[in-house]
Amino acid sequence: MGGAAGGTKAALAAAVRDAIRPLGLRDVTLVGHDCGGMVAFAYLRAFGGELRRAVIMNTVVPGVPPWEEVRRNPYIWHFGLHAVPGLPELLVAGRERAYFDYFYDVLSATPGAVPDDARADYAAAYATPGALAAGFSWYRAFAADAAANAEPADVTTPLLYLRGEHEGGDIAAYAAGFRAVGVRDVTTGVIPGAGHFAPDQSPAEVWRLVQ
Repeated sequence: MGGAAGGTKAALAAAVRDAIRPLGLRDVTLVGHDCGGMVAFAYLRAFGGELRRAVIMNTVVPGVPPWEEVRRNPYIWHFGLHAVPGLPELLVAGRERAYFDYFYDVLSATPGAVPDDARADYAAAYATPGALAAGFSWYRAFAADAAANAEPADVTTPLLYLRGEHEGGDIAAYAAGFRAVGVRDVTTGVIPGAGHFAPDQSPAEVWRLVQ
């Protein structure tokens, strides 16, 4: 799905919907972490009436405050690098594990929080040129995503926004941003002891909050 429409989150949300609908699921809670949270927001805007609620975790959403503030943060340098056509593929291909390991250690509450077997699986998932390009396409679509999210919306489906305790950022500012773009029902929660990779580091706490 990563290559759908150049990685726009609206196209990815439609692909997720196409996967859910044939299953006949009811009372669905859609949970998205990082770029998956951006996709969950696009789904919430377009198809929110089909969900019980959405959960977005440890991410900023393009076009939704504090998007511009986060984008200017020099520690978020990889947003710019990953958006350059072709260059990150050239630098990362064949070095997926080492490159991803850097982020797992820097963005976790403690180095090594993401277990080795999970790291190996994630690196293997991106070990083809097509998969790697699809992953970077998520970043190349940020401008289109931001423009789409700037369109007025009236979202009544509840949204739970979660951040790891050590993720940083003002969670109240993120909640205010969602309300500013038309999400009526926003609640927040903090994942104790977790950094960015909360589902890997604190799965029990994430599950407790998501239920």
